[in-house]
Amino acid sequence: MQRLYDFLRRHPTGVDSFWAVVLLVITVMGEAGRQAAEGTDAPMRIIPVALLLALVVALRRRMPEKMLVLAVALGLAQLVLDVETMVADFALLLIVYTVAAIGARWASRLALAMGLCAASVAQIRWYNDDVGVANNIAGAVFQTVPFALAWVLGDSMRTRRAYFTQLEERAARLEREREAQAKVAVAAERARIARELHDVVAHNVSVMVVQADGAAYVIDAAPDQAKKALETISSTGRQALAEMRRLLGVLRTGEHQEAGEYVPQPDVRQIEDLVEQCRGSGLPVDFKVEGTPRPLPSGVELTAYRIVQEALTNTRKHGGPNAGASVRLVYFDDGLGVLVEDDGKGAPHELYEEGGLDGQGHGLIGMRERVGMVGGTLDAGPRAGGGFRISALLPLKPAH
Repeated sequence: MQRLYDFLRRHPTGVDSFWAVVLLVITVMGEAGRQAAEGTDAPMRIIPVALLLALVVALRRRMPEKMLVLAVALGLAQLVLDVETMVADFALLLIVYTVAAIGARWASRLALAMGLCAASVAQIRWYNDDVGVANNIAGAVFQTVPFALAWVLGDSMRTRRAYFTQLEERAARLEREREAQAKVAVAAERARIARELHDVVAHNVSVMVVQADGAAYVIDAAPDQAKKALETISSTGRQALAEMRRLLGVLRTGEHQEAGEYVPQPDVRQIEDLVEQCRGSGLPVDFKVEGTPRPLPSGVELTAYRIVQEALTNTRKHGGPNAGASVRLVYFDDGLGVLVEDDGKGAPHELYEEGGLDGQGHGLIGMRERVGMVGGTLDAGPRAGGGFRISALLPLKPAH
């Protein structure tokens, strides 16, 4: 049955043509029987009118406006030629419904006017003296109702079809917006991964460079220290590779995944490990926590870790020889304060802003981006007497 239904939907003109033939046959047979009962010959003018009304049925969905005009012309021809109503006039009812459902607005109004007038005009043209005025009026009203119902049904189908079309357009628009938002989210995720990748590479590679330089310097005089430096280089390199694999894995898949699946998410507790790593690489770091430590939003903890990591990396790269640093974490009621200072006598403040001596990193620009993402503030600049100072205040809730 479903195949039959699909076939009928694909061939609407064929279906209408079939019913047109059925309507024509019934009309001709009915008129022939009526004329035979009355003892008269069927007038030849009935056949062309019936044929054209059948054509209206056959082509009503292919060209509804033209078939409506033809139907109106045939109705007028019946009045002029004195061709009384017959079964083929059912085509007028069908064309009224069709035009109301799929035709132009002007055609729909014309169909409504024709439907409301057709029965009354026919009743006047072929007035029946035997039944009286009241019965003739009642008959006209009764015959008008089907035309009115056909138009109302067709117009409701038009409204329903327009509503479903609007829903489809809205769904398509929402789908396009969803895809656009997904692309924006992917781009934001990739930008975040790029920042993470910079932090990983900048920190770990700088540690490896410092350790390699130290090992080369003491390899002959102090083999044990050189060995320790090489071990630090090895462990740091493995850690960097592991983090880079997770980060680049997301970029290779091109899918927006939860950050915890691929990307390492350091927190405030790991800052102490970071400080120990810096001490092991030869950078003296004083670390202190003030206030009562407590869990913080993951974005705040990651930002705090990356600020300390970037600051210590810059100290190692730009602080010059014999530089030292201090890290302070201060827990407030409404946020976390991060203070990183060094006493280096190396590169000037402008190089920090540009992101390093080569001008290719993120530097303080990346820090400000991170702090801004959590609604915090960042203050950075040279210290009196030499060195550099970075201070950040990270609120528990982003500012609106």
